[in-house]
Amino acid sequence: QVQLVESGGGSVQAGGSLRLSCVVSRVTWYNMAWFRQAPGNEREGVAGISSRGDLTYYPDSVKGRFTISRDNAKNTVYLQMNSLKPEDTAMYYCAAGGVWSRLIATEFGYWGQGTQVTVSS
Repeated sequence: QVQLVESGGGSVQAGGSLRLSCVVSRVTWYNMAWFRQAPGNEREGVAGISSRGDLTYYPDSVKGRFTISRDNAKNTVYLQMNSLKPEDTAMYYCAAGGVWSRLIATEFGYWGQGTQVTVSS
């Protein structure tokens, strides 16, 4: 069983930055991803990374502002979020096991509990 634990969320003003972390309970070569879900909205993929960390994918909504990375030696995945906007407000989830370039939530078998990000204008 793989457990994921996110941290790093918080409240920030528009234009600010946050870095989220996701610690994985054991060594894994799964593709990893970050998703977010705002109240009333579907879960949306915002970044994916391949098992070796050499390939990444971002939807247009965050491209150029968010950066996903991983440190396999530390079993940790990061999401650096810059130039944050109020519409980025959501619960952010770390996920493992799906396709890094497709970000379909149902294809990811392992999920963290989420960390809240709130961006004020």
